[in-house]
Amino acid sequence: MKKLFYLFILIFSLVITNLIAKENIMILKLKYGLVEIELYPEKAPNHVERFKKFSDEGKYDNVVFHRVIEGFMAQTGDVKFGKTNGPDINLNLAGTGGSDLPDLKAEFSDIAHSRGVLSAARSSDPNSANSQFFICFQSAPHLDRQYSAFGKVVKGMEFVDMIKKGDPNSGAVSEPDKIISLRSK
Repeated sequence: MKKLFYLFILIFSLVITNLIAKENIMILKLKYGLVEIELYPEKAPNHVERFKKFSDEGKYDNVVFHRVIEGFMAQTGDVKFGKTNGPDINLNLAGTGGSDLPDLKAEFSDIAHSRGVLSAARSSDPNSANSQFFICFQSAPHLDRQYSAFGKVVKGMEFVDMIKKGDPNSGAVSEPDKIISLRSK
C-alpha cells in the first residue's frame, strides 16, 4: 500500500510539472518556420505575464521586426505602430510605440543575454519596457542585468537567424519580416 501511495505521488508530481512547463512554452510562427520559446516566470513574472497576455490575445500577430542587427538581435513587439494590419501602422514610427497598458518595472536577473534569449526592449529608463522585446542572435553580455530577460528560444533558432537584417548601424529594416502568430503551446 505504501509503495502504491509513493507511486501515485511520483506520477502526480510528473503530470503537474509537465502541465506547468507547457504553460510556459510559446510558439512563434515566422514565414521561415516555427520557433519554440520557454518563458521564465520565476525570473521576470510581470514581463512573462504581459508577454503571454499580448501573445494569446493576438496583439503580436502581424507585428514587424523593425530593428534587426546582424550578430546582435532582432527587435519587435511595437503593437501600436508596427502591426501591419493595425489602425496606426507606420513603419517610420515602428519602435517608438507600445500598448495602452502602463510600462513595466525592470526585473533584472542572473539570466545571461546569450544566443536565443528574449529580453524586454526599453528606452534609457530601466522601467520603461512595455510591449517590445528582442531575441539575441549571439551573446550580448553588456546587456546582462541591464535589461529584463524573460525567456529563451529552445527550438527553431535557425528560423530566427533568417529574419531579414537591417542597416548595419541603426538596424532599421526596409520591407521587414513580421510575426505571423505568437501563442501559448
